[in-house]
Amino acid sequence: MNVFKKMNLLALIGLLVVTSCNEKAEEKEENKAEVYIAAVKQEYAPDKRVALFDVEAIQSKDTYILKGESNLPDAVNALKEKLNSEGVVFSDSIQLLPAANVEGKINGLIKISVANLRGEGKHSAELVTQATLGTPVKIFKTNDGWSLIQTPEGYISWVDNGGVIGLTDAEFSKWKSADKIIYLNPYGKSYESADAKSQAVSDLVAGNILELLSDKNGFYEVKYPDGQKAFVDKADATPYLDWVASVDQSGEDLVATAKKLMGLPYLWGGTSPKGVDCSGFTKTVYFLNGLIIPRDASQQVHTGKLIDSTKIFKNLIPGDLLFFGRKATDSTSERVIHVGMWIGDQKFIHSMGNVHISTMDSTNADFDEYNYNRYLRTKRINDQEGKGLIYLAEKDIFMSKNDSTSVQE
Repeated sequence: MNVFKKMNLLALIGLLVVTSCNEKAEEKEENKAEVYIAAVKQEYAPDKRVALFDVEAIQSKDTYILKGESNLPDAVNALKEKLNSEGVVFSDSIQLLPAANVEGKINGLIKISVANLRGEGKHSAELVTQATLGTPVKIFKTNDGWSLIQTPEGYISWVDNGGVIGLTDAEFSKWKSADKIIYLNPYGKSYESADAKSQAVSDLVAGNILELLSDKNGFYEVKYPDGQKAFVDKADATPYLDWVASVDQSGEDLVATAKKLMGLPYLWGGTSPKGVDCSGFTKTVYFLNGLIIPRDASQQVHTGKLIDSTKIFKNLIPGDLLFFGRKATDSTSERVIHVGMWIGDQKFIHSMGNVHISTMDSTNADFDEYNYNRYLRTKRINDQEGKGLIYLAEKDIFMSKNDSTSVQE
């Protein structure tokens, strides 16, 4: 092959490569629907932990096929309106949740002491959070023995169907109107009869909610979401409405609750007395004092009132949340990765390895230099208002007295 032929061949190859790259770029650029999908997702579902908008546009000649699923009708409608206004031709194959296979039972109740909720519908998937007995959830769909659910704080995850029961609207309304108790001991059991020596029915943990049937011989007769009956020692529980009227998120009560969980082992995804991660610990402490707060530290940090960001701890009061992580730089964003609760006297309690108390006092032998160095800020959430904070005395998700809404939208 002479030089000219080689040059012509190389030129042809180059032309083909450029043409191919241009065609791919042009093809990518022409998928206008994906641009609008991204914009709608950013507006309506920026946090996939609490909002589902899994939508894609597949190009077919001069039209787009919208596929995927979402629990946000407003977001789907906004996307379709935008596409129509821009003259983009499409067909809608998006599945709005709840899915048909839920068969009208979109209301769910956790029916075991602690249900493990996972990132996918399989036991090998990551544990992302937990939900305790009597927690109302919204059921979006079921698949191979698992259900995709949303908890009261908005978290979306999968639960083994052995941990949840689905209810119709009528069944759920009846459950909400029933008298209930809340279990307050960190750990315990229910029994077949009003006798602690009788056969155990199940384990119980603090925060479990059960229907109240009667009061006899120092025990509450209770009913589980699946209809099972048992007895609970009155010393370990209290009528729910009495409890919710008595809690006020005072610093003293928050610290007392936190100290009852001292030594509890760290568990990634844990939000119960069976194990807690850092934000699961603060969430559990606040829930046991009548306030539902966001699940993760990176969500909790966006609630409440800023108290400090300069390591001047004199303005902190018991119950304030301290956040730790990586500060923002010119090239990286801030990353919140840990949270603890202030208890006073330069100390905070947190789950790291286990639930324990650390100090910010640099003169103390137990000075927590590691967390001091990565401290970001302190927020106060008790007595504050805002998205993500649900006061059970005002918006009760367990009873019909104050609220008829089943689960936070």
